[in-house]
Amino acid sequence: MSSEFFKNNVVTGLAAGIGATVLAPVLLPMLARIAKPLTKSVIKTGMTVYEKGRESFAELSETVDDLVAEAKVELEAETAPAAGAAAAITQPTKQEATAAPSPPPADKSTESDADEAKKGGPGTKGA
Repeated sequence: MSSEFFKNNVVTGLAAGIGATVLAPVLLPMLARIAKPLTKSVIKTGMTVYEKGRESFAELSETVDDLVAEAKVELEAETAPAAGAAAAITQPTKQEATAAPSPPPADKSTESDADEAKKGGPGTKGA
């Protein structure tokens, strides 16, 4: 059974080969006339698609670069007030630095002793 299948394929292949050999001188010039413009058209279309793709990719790249730059600016703007608040807490402003420092609060026992000394009370010093 396989020998019959092989014989049929061999005969078909030989017939196609002989036919192509006989018809080649007639068909090749005709195919060349058709194939050359078709090939040029495919190449031109490919070049056009390539250029359009490059332009689209350049625009996409520019858009992404712009978005990244905007995100950086927004991120810096968000972190700047936080950093500024931290700096304001740790560093006095110019007005605070030039203002005279306020005296430390007086001790209440010293004040009451001085009042009693003026009145001549029991806690007077030097009496």
